[in-house]
Amino acid sequence: MLFKLALTGMKSRMRDYFVLFFGLLVASSVFYMFESLALNKEFLLSNPTIGSVIVVFRIGTVLLSLITVVYIFYANTFLMNMRQKSYALLMMLGAKVSKIATMIFIETLTIGFFSTLVGGIFGVGLTSIVQQLLMKRLNIQVSNFSSWNTHAFMVTILFFIFLFFIVAIMNALSLIHQPILQLLKQEETPVRVKNNPFLFILEAITGFILLLISGYLFLNIAKYQIFGLTVSVFTVPLGTYFLFHSTVIAVLRLLKRLSNYSSKGLNNFTLGQLNFRIRDYTKILAMVTIIFALALGAITVGVSFKQAVTTMTKETASYDLVLNHSEKINEAKIQALEPVSEGTYHFKEDSQKIYYNASEWNEMPLKVLEKTGINTTATKVQYTGDDFLSTPELIWQIKRFELTSQNAKESLMLPANEFAALDLSEGQLSLIEVNDFEQNIPLIQALVEENQANNPEIKGLEDINAFSQKYYVYELFNSLFSGFEFMGFFLGISFLTMLASCLMFKILSSAADDQKRYEMLAKIGAPQTLLKRAIHKEIAILFLLPGIVGMLHVLFGLQMFTEFMRNPYSGVPLAFGIFLTLYFIYYLLTDHLYSRIVFQKN
Repeated sequence: MLFKLALTGMKSRMRDYFVLFFGLLVASSVFYMFESLALNKEFLLSNPTIGSVIVVFRIGTVLLSLITVVYIFYANTFLMNMRQKSYALLMMLGAKVSKIATMIFIETLTIGFFSTLVGGIFGVGLTSIVQQLLMKRLNIQVSNFSSWNTHAFMVTILFFIFLFFIVAIMNALSLIHQPILQLLKQEETPVRVKNNPFLFILEAITGFILLLISGYLFLNIAKYQIFGLTVSVFTVPLGTYFLFHSTVIAVLRLLKRLSNYSSKGLNNFTLGQLNFRIRDYTKILAMVTIIFALALGAITVGVSFKQAVTTMTKETASYDLVLNHSEKINEAKIQALEPVSEGTYHFKEDSQKIYYNASEWNEMPLKVLEKTGINTTATKVQYTGDDFLSTPELIWQIKRFELTSQNAKESLMLPANEFAALDLSEGQLSLIEVNDFEQNIPLIQALVEENQANNPEIKGLEDINAFSQKYYVYELFNSLFSGFEFMGFFLGISFLTMLASCLMFKILSSAADDQKRYEMLAKIGAPQTLLKRAIHKEIAILFLLPGIVGMLHVLFGLQMFTEFMRNPYSGVPLAFGIFLTLYFIYYLLTDHLYSRIVFQKN
């Protein structure tokens, strides 16, 4: 019987539950996707190349878990506030408090289990799609991958069920400890707020100072590092809260006093609507702003990291292709690259030393990248054979292109006649530049693999001189940053869904009460077009406030990534465009649902 009543209650609140259900579906599906990629052991063992990507998805799981906890507890509070009146009526009709608490427990667990189960199933399909996109992005072939992972599915179910179990207990306890009259009249009970001008000004100044401190720490993150990040974790949320709690109230009061603005249309009514609930809105606006900044920041950083692959690869390796013992490779394969520069250098070696011909290095000087800092552009410096003869210690610049066995030997630069006089085995070292590295990746990859086959001591990224081979560098950065790109995008979407759902909960929870106010305005002659315009404006303000402040947080917060990439703002236009489009769609949906509730016919 209790289960039937719980299902009936869920059915009556299906529209409200749908918002929570959709947010949980997205969160659980992305959670499963991250876990399935990180826990697929056979896949990881057979594809060691993407090990760095898995670390990124593991980080994503932790971040998603934290924000999901906040979302579930916050959204559940709104649902309880909306349902408590109906529970109080059942108690007045004779239902025992323990039975109502049990019903709430069942209802909460049911919606949690069902949404997680459906989200996990969606996650299986999402994992399959992401796997294909990720592998295409990484330009590698994988084996032993399955979108279904029993371990990951169980972890997802257990994590979300545990959260809802805690929430269900909290819901039941909160109902037991509240009197029936308070449950019935809580929405109608006026909240009296004491306005203390001194505290109001102090709060505004405090919020402004906290945000200034955050901005200063972000702009000087290289100096303060962990200390700056730790302090910002506290100053940003508190400063944001004080900003809304003081500045927004002050602006609303100022606008109400400006008769030229407040007297137009229903502006005075809209300002009154916002002012009436502003202190309650302050909490959710501050929370939505922080989640907005996290979501937008995740997408922006992901896009910026991916765009940094080409730049960082170009500034790490001076040549597009290094071929050891290139005499073993068909020259036609090299010419297929249409190289813009091809330096072929002969060397002779014995058990102790390796010798180079200075005349060849004079004809085609060695190009070396030199960089003074991470935010500076690398410049190419050339060294000729004469430079190596006059300054023997410069020979280490050549050793970075040698094999591991050659690195252990002493390298010497000799004049052409002395080199020719040596009666030793001879080999070739080829250093090649092409017009466009990324367009030639398939051909370069084939030659790198052949070079590795000709020289078995080369161990790829594990090789001592791996960073002189641009393809290895590209492979490393591409795998790592593609992981960040995917993680940032899906975390951003998940965060956006949650923050928009919370904001929708808050706005829609007051729609039923606002219906009476708009009905009254209609009876005194206000046209429906004017009423709808007032609704559009009110909801737009509630969406714009966290959006604008959140974007400012992101623009300052990106400074912390200047230590890892030269231009962390490169992904801003694309990321902001995608995110704001989705955010605008949520605004339109909220506006539509709110208007439908307010203007529904009795």
